Amino acid sequence: MTAVNAELTRAIGAAIRPSSRKIDFSHRAVDRCAFNPSFERRSLQAVGVTGAAKNRAFAMGNGSGSVDGSSGGLTYKDAGVDIDAGTELVRRIAKMAPGIGGFGGLFPLGDSYLVAGTDGVGTKLKLAFETGIHDTIGIDLVAMSVNDIVTSGAKPLFFLDYFATSHLDVDLAEKVIRGIVDGCQQSDCALLGGETAEMPDFYAEGEYDLSGFAVGIVKKELVIDGNNIVAGDVLIGLPSSGVHSNGFSLVRRVLDRSGLSLKNQLPGNDLTLGEALMAPTVIYVKQVLDIVGKGGVKGIAHITGGGFTDNIPRVFPKGLGAAIYNNSWEAPPVFKWIQEAGNIEDAEMRRTFNMGIGMVLVVPKEVGRRIVEDGEHKACLIGEVVGTEGVSYL
Repeated sequence: MTAVNAELTRAIGAAIRPSSRKIDFSHRAVDRCAFNPSFERRSLQAVGVTGAAKNRAFAMGNGSGSVDGSSGGLTYKDAGVDIDAGTELVRRIAKMAPGIGGFGGLFPLGDSYLVAGTDGVGTKLKLAFETGIHDTIGIDLVAMSVNDIVTSGAKPLFFLDYFATSHLDVDLAEKVIRGIVDGCQQSDCALLGGETAEMPDFYAEGEYDLSGFAVGIVKKELVIDGNNIVAGDVLIGLPSSGVHSNGFSLVRRVLDRSGLSLKNQLPGNDLTLGEALMAPTVIYVKQVLDIVGKGGVKGIAHITGGGFTDNIPRVFPKGLGAAIYNNSWEAPPVFKWIQEAGNIEDAEMRRTFNMGIGMVLVVPKEVGRRIVEDGEHKACLIGEVVGTEGVSYL
């Protein structure tokens, strides 16, 4: 250990209690959808979707901007994030490490698989620095990894974190770690340990970075891998609390363009922009495992960076795609503000944000009806599997 880089390895006991939150976000994942009574009439019955249908707008905003920004509409790439470059890197890594590309990595262990995932919270941290809301960012950190590994049907076992800063502010770090503990309790997993790295001159004063790592387990015969998905299966969406932890580079660019601050009210809402944008990512572990335990779930997609466009197809066998029903759920108000303030195209919104649906389950039609109608979990029918690759909007 040196004075230049004091790295403190810590094992945090399970006795640490979750933080008391400054803002009550518990109401944010509201019930915005219901099982569509016209479902039988809307079913595409596994027929292909025309090219014209693929270009239909998602009914949530004006979407008048140009995708390439030529009409002033912002894009994720304009904000400095190139999704296509990320996809290309994954493709190249897959050549060196075949088998990657799922939401979690599977490692065989006897009659089970260990399922591992890692992630951060991106530039949502910038908003944490600006708002001073540090006690929920740890929930986001846990959510991004445990939500990934639960898509395989795995129960999270333990979580590890990495906290890096130039000068260790113990009080601030404690707030962050308490959020991590809170997230672990929500996902019923242990915070097994972590690493605190103090690196002078590396980060701006008062700033820090986070990474998280989760490991879970699932019996081999119970792995959810999407292999048995067929055309005619339906898509069930679980509501999000808002933006979650993706797309914040674009959000921050929109905020700059709007002339508003994080202290301003979200138009038409009683929350400030800072409160709405900092709403912690929903941890879906318990509700997903409960639904999975009742049978019938064939595939699960965590809607993160890449939105519906890139994430839903990841769970499909070759030759299949998704038809999403417009107006089958109501997007949270923050997305309308983002689109209008940034003059962002519908297609760009769908490929950047979760649009109010944080997790998508692929199930047979009768299972979908049961999930939605029993009312045990907030869920809605948002589309179905079709015999044409890609994601279309009807």
